[in-house]
Amino acid sequence: MEDTRKPETVSALTTRIRGVLETSFAPGVWVEGEISNFKVVTGSGHAYFSLKDAGAQIACAFFRFTTHMPGADIKDGEKVRVRGEVTVYEQRGNYQIAARSIERTGIGDLMVRFEELKRKLKAEGLFDREKRQLPTLPRKIGIVTSPTGAAIRDMLNVTRRRFANIHIVIAPALVQGAGAAKQIVAGIELLNNMPEPPDVIIVGRGGGSMEDLWSFNEEEVARAIHASGIPVISAVGHETDVTIADWVADVRAPTPSAAAELVVGRKEDFEKRFSTMQTRLVNAVRNAVRHARSRIEISSGSHVFRKPETLVRQHSQRIDNLWQRMESALKGGASGRRARLDAATPRMAAAIGSSLNALRLRLSELGGDVMHGAETALAESAHKLENLSARLETLNPTAVLSRGYAIVKGEDGVIIKSAAQARAGDKVVTQLRDGEFRSLVLDGTASSAKRKAMRRPKPASAPSPEQQTLF
Repeated sequence: MEDTRKPETVSALTTRIRGVLETSFAPGVWVEGEISNFKVVTGSGHAYFSLKDAGAQIACAFFRFTTHMPGADIKDGEKVRVRGEVTVYEQRGNYQIAARSIERTGIGDLMVRFEELKRKLKAEGLFDREKRQLPTLPRKIGIVTSPTGAAIRDMLNVTRRRFANIHIVIAPALVQGAGAAKQIVAGIELLNNMPEPPDVIIVGRGGGSMEDLWSFNEEEVARAIHASGIPVISAVGHETDVTIADWVADVRAPTPSAAAELVVGRKEDFEKRFSTMQTRLVNAVRNAVRHARSRIEISSGSHVFRKPETLVRQHSQRIDNLWQRMESALKGGASGRRARLDAATPRMAAAIGSSLNALRLRLSELGGDVMHGAETALAESAHKLENLSARLETLNPTAVLSRGYAIVKGEDGVIIKSAAQARAGDKVVTQLRDGEFRSLVLDGTASSAKRKAMRRPKPASAPSPEQQTLF
């Protein structure tokens, strides 16, 4: 049967497949997904991109003559809804969607993660640190990238063309897919920990979709770049691709080749700079020599250089004149001061004597004033003392007793001021001027009402005749 089968050409089979797909999905489809790798061709104006979700992706083409052409506002990571026809691009044998319109529905998951990490690292200050300057002519360059990718070939071509014998150390690492971020971090740390580390590090890869470049949007890669003790250049993707690594690095290069150009200057450029500096240095030396020669010629023609002894004589004579003037001034000043001192001595003695006499007189006057004041104060104090003694004597109860009065107290020492306080049988003490005696109250003269009010408790038994006697 295989001998009788007539084979189809690839073009014919592709055309049949295209017809089946276009017929099966006619008149068109609506597909929702996330934009990836969006590009507009400059010459034609057509746009090409991929529409993806977590499980698959499909190519899309958006032609300029379409009425709903979105323009340059579409960005990778946006969620959109695409309307179009399913077709086949026969030259490549790929099926795709010929898009008619695009409607935005939100931001894709990767873009959300990108913006969240960007905000976090910016708040921590990783983007705002002081950027380090790149070395003018590095002796050694470290590169963290895939050893088999196009990016390393481009960088090596640039460096060899500009400086053929420069030392390059490659830290191989995956730059896409699972485990790529960890290998990039390990490469940066390896170059930093070398016994003789490089002067600058380039971290990067070639272009690709947002998913392809995602390793350079990982937090661990950003922190490794920030912690590097060596200046880091981020060279990820094309000029339009922006990653977190670009924000953290000391320098962002639009492409890997541009990074190599930033690090390694062309040999011709250095030679030109050296030549310019040499010319400027020679001109500066010549001008300095010309200026010095001119000054020497002017000085050599002066009177001083022709007859230097004349200048020496003039200065010597001037010194002698100054010396003589100084001696005269010193002698005249001393004589004048001595004469003024002699004339002032008698006046000073007379003034001092007058001052001493005035002080003695004043001292005598003050002594008299002090004695008079002391006597007056003493007399006033004595008079006050006599008055106080008289008042004290008037208030003295003993003086009252000397005039025939007595003070009567109870046995408890309380002064009896009223007859109502005493009753028959109470023992009282009578104090006179020259002593006291005890007695027994036989009867009181107070009224009965007042006596009841002041009555004291009666003794347990009547007093004996012996107790009723005075004692």
